[in-house]
Amino acid sequence: MAGGNAIRGSRVGAGPMGEDERGESAPRQVVSYYCARGHVTSPSFATGDDQEIPVEWDCPRCGLPGGLDPDNPPEPIRNEPYKTHLAYVKERRSDEEGAALLDEALTSLRVRRGDLAVAD
Repeated sequence: MAGGNAIRGSRVGAGPMGEDERGESAPRQVVSYYCARGHVTSPSFATGDDQEIPVEWDCPRCGLPGGLDPDNPPEPIRNEPYKTHLAYVKERRSDEEGAALLDEALTSLRVRRGDLAVAD
């Protein structure tokens, strides 16, 4: 028989466990974080002498960092664009150094192929 009894598999009197069975909850503090897009996130943290409240918290809606000051939220993180291998090489070498290395490599290749006589 298909059909539904919402409490199937439960016994009479079974209910959610309360603090009697779990113990007392730790004291909590709710902190609001504000992102650059105006979203507010309010996670709760345990309070105590050894507990630290984070200065920034990632916004679950947009992923930007959120800060404690609603008037001055943290700046969004700038992602650097993907760089090719050639871009990294150009950062390390000037055009003149690149040309000299290319000439050296071509000369070496031509000597190995026999196209160029070795100067002794």
